[in-house]
Amino acid sequence: MAPLAAPIDVLYQDAHLLAANKPPGLLSVPGRGPENQDCLINRLLDSFPDCRTVHRLDMATSGIVLLARNLDSLRSLSRQFEQRKVEKEYVAVTEGVLANDEGEVSLPLICDWPNRPRQKVCHIEGKTALTRYKVMQRDAVSNCTRVLLMPVTGRSHQLRVHMMAMGHSILGDEFYAQGDARSASSRLLLHASRIRFTHPITGDAITLESAPEF
Repeated sequence: MAPLAAPIDVLYQDAHLLAANKPPGLLSVPGRGPENQDCLINRLLDSFPDCRTVHRLDMATSGIVLLARNLDSLRSLSRQFEQRKVEKEYVAVTEGVLANDEGEVSLPLICDWPNRPRQKVCHIEGKTALTRYKVMQRDAVSNCTRVLLMPVTGRSHQLRVHMMAMGHSILGDEFYAQGDARSASSRLLLHASRIRFTHPITGDAITLESAPEF
């Protein structure tokens, strides 16, 4: 878990936006109740009182998060996410050895309400979800695979559910991994490692990277 009030690593900043490296175990935005007010946005507000949330990462996931510093930037970045113009890459370590070097998972997702915040595959009412993947390294001895995940859509828990559906849960996943895969790591081995987007004011193509700690 992220230590209370630990400083946040700012990867990029200008007058219009920020990119921060969220540690695992820290909420992106405040949750319900006073015990859930420590989060990425609140830690950043002390130094950047104008920053606003554009998108989120799961509490257990680490990596790059974009924040806007004015309304024009917020509108532009939000529109890019909605129109799927933001390219995102994640590094994960999964249970088992993936057979194919690359591929994709296209399975519709919906909230599993009796077990929320868990999500589930539902071919009747689920929303379209697409994840592409590439194997980075196989480890037959440890029975795991380091994989690059490239979500095309941005559904809640998408990468976690899609990898579970393939039979290769992400190690350390308290919601979707079972047995040894769940206990293999004290944290979820999922990190938002790269993001590419258009600067909301200048129009420049911006690519930011953050190496995982695992």
